[in-house]
Amino acid sequence: MLRFLFLPFFFLITVTRSTSDIKAIYWLQQPLFPPQAINTSLFTHVYYAFLAPNNATYQLHVPNSTAATLATFTATLRPSVAPLISIGGANSSSDLFAAIASNAAARAAFINSTIDVARAFGFHGVDLDWEFPRTADEMNDLGQLFREWRAAIASEASATSRKPLLLTATVYFSVDYFLSETASLRYPVGSINDNLDWINVMSYDLNGPWSNLTGPPAGLFNPKSNASVDYGLRSWIRGGVIPKKVVMGLPLYARTWQLLDPSVHGIGAPAVGAGTGLDGAMALFQVLEYNNETGANVVYDKETASVYSYSGSNWVGYDDPVTVAVKVGFAQSLYLRGYFFWAAGLDTSDWKVSTQALNSWTLCINEKGGVN
Repeated sequence: MLRFLFLPFFFLITVTRSTSDIKAIYWLQQPLFPPQAINTSLFTHVYYAFLAPNNATYQLHVPNSTAATLATFTATLRPSVAPLISIGGANSSSDLFAAIASNAAARAAFINSTIDVARAFGFHGVDLDWEFPRTADEMNDLGQLFREWRAAIASEASATSRKPLLLTATVYFSVDYFLSETASLRYPVGSINDNLDWINVMSYDLNGPWSNLTGPPAGLFNPKSNASVDYGLRSWIRGGVIPKKVVMGLPLYARTWQLLDPSVHGIGAPAVGAGTGLDGAMALFQVLEYNNETGANVVYDKETASVYSYSGSNWVGYDDPVTVAVKVGFAQSLYLRGYFFWAAGLDTSDWKVSTQALNSWTLCINEKGGVN
C-alpha cells in the first residue's frame, strides 16, 4: 500500500508516453459547463453523455436541439481530442437494451443508427453504457451485440475508406455483476476482447448513503469486503479481459452521509441517511469549499487509500489529488490502458485532480505500459 502511496510523487525516471493511452472524461449535456470549458490538454477522449434509442424503432433518437449540441460538441473538441457518443446511462431503460440485444432485427437497426449518427456529427466512436444486464441470457445477448456491432463498423469503414469507429462499453466495477437478483453474472469476456477497443470500468459508487454505514465511495482497498477498486479491476483481469482493454474510472464527486453520532466518525460509522449536497452527492469543488467554510477535519485513510472529511454530523467521502495519484500508480502496476473521469464540470476551476492524474500517469509510465 505505501509503495503506491508514494510512487506517483517519487518515480522520477523520464519515460516514453504511449500514444494509445486513454485519459478520458464524460461530459453531461448542461448549460452551466459547455464543452468549450473542457481543458482538452488533459484528455485524449471526451464522451458526450447521453443519447438513447427510441423504444419503438430502436434507433438513436436525436431531437433538433440535441443535434445542434452534438455539432457544437464535436466542432469544439476536434482535433484536440477524440469525441465519442455514449449511449444509455444510469437513467436509461435496461429493459430497452435487453430487448434490442435479444433480437437480430432490433440489433441491426440500433447498430446502423449509431454508426450513422456518429459519422453525421463527426464522432470518432460510440460507447454503450447499459446499466446493467441482469440475466445470463442478457449477458450472452450483449456479447452478440458487440460482435455484430464490430462487424458493422468494419464493413462501414471498408465501404467508405474511412478509419473504423471506436467501440467501447461502460461496465460494472467487477467482471461479475453480483448485484443480480438471481445469481452472480459474468460479462461476455471473450466478446469484449474480440470486439471492443476498451471498457470503462465504473470503479466508483462502491459505497453511498443508501447504506447506513459510512464508506469510501471509490476506495482502492477494502479489508472487509469486495467493494474496492482493487478487487474490481483485478476481477476483470482474472476473468480474462486483456489489461490493455481496461480503463479505470475515477469520480470527480463525493458521497455524503449524516452521522448517527457525530462523535463516531471513522469509516464504517453508523449513519442515518444522506448528508449535505443534492441527494448525498457533491462535486469535488463543492467539497473543498465546504471543508474550508466549515473547518472540516480531513482524514487520509491508508487502509483504504481514500480521503474523507467530517464536520458536525456530516461525513463526506471523496477522491483528491493524493488518492488519485495513488490509483494511477496502481492502474499502471496492472498494465491498464488508462483512466476516465465522471464528469466534466465537477473538478476544481484549475482542474486540480485531472491535472494530477495526467502528471502521475506521465511520471509513472514506462515503455511497456506499467510499473512493477
